[in-house]
Amino acid sequence: MTRRLQPEAEVFGKRLRALRAGKGLTQVSLAEASGLIDTYISDMERGLKVPSLTTLIRLAVALDCRVGDLVAAFDEERNLRRFLKT
Repeated sequence: MTRRLQPEAEVFGKRLRALRAGKGLTQVSLAEASGLIDTYISDMERGLKVPSLTTLIRLAVALDCRVGDLVAAFDEERNLRRFLKT
């Protein structure tokens, strides 16, 4: 079964991967630090899952960054409407 990628999940996933890699963490070490499962980290990075606010907070704590750092990529988007389902 092929999962459909969500545009907002893809943007977030790229940002999450960049922050994780920038800290020198593996998906497994980020999962352990955040209390999440490594496959969920993988799914988010691949654009298959959209995190909840609680998950964003867990990731920010584990990455020692602000929640805003995780979603900053959306500030660069010119057309946020493309992320909305019609």
